[in-house]
Amino acid sequence: MGEIGFTEKQEALVKESWEILKQDIPKYSLHFFSQILEIAPAAKGLFSFLRDSEEVPHNNPKLKAHAVKVFKMTCETAIQLREKGKVVVADTTLQYLGSIHLKSGVIDPHFEVVKEALVRTLKEGLGEKYNEEVEGAWSQAYDHLALAIKAEMKQQDP
Repeated sequence: MGEIGFTEKQEALVKESWEILKQDIPKYSLHFFSQILEIAPAAKGLFSFLRDSEEVPHNNPKLKAHAVKVFKMTCETAIQLREKGKVVVADTTLQYLGSIHLKSGVIDPHFEVVKEALVRTLKEGLGEKYNEEVEGAWSQAYDHLALAIKAEMKQQDP
């Protein structure tokens, strides 16, 4: 994969919107996971912290931590795309992400579900600051992160 054209403006849009969402992590974490389950109810079984509950647990620390990781890594990916033209994740982190997603039974379509939930959460959290440009920047960053995780999953799958 060649160099990725990710502009300074795209990076700024991702960073600015993350700063807004960060102000109410519990709210947006819950929204994010509610969206995942609305789009794909069966996904519930993929998350150990959702499996045994009837609904998305309101103040579940694991849920919050996972949502933050997704947003933060996507944001960091945006910065890397701009600075280095590619996704640079520590090998150990990538191996861990690959193995945990593999073990959980995550498959390619699941990444699209998470992306859609991410976009819906951005729309909700940013209100009038949300636009197609913001969505495009986050989508591009997320796609590249997902590609890196999927590639690692393929390497680890016997």
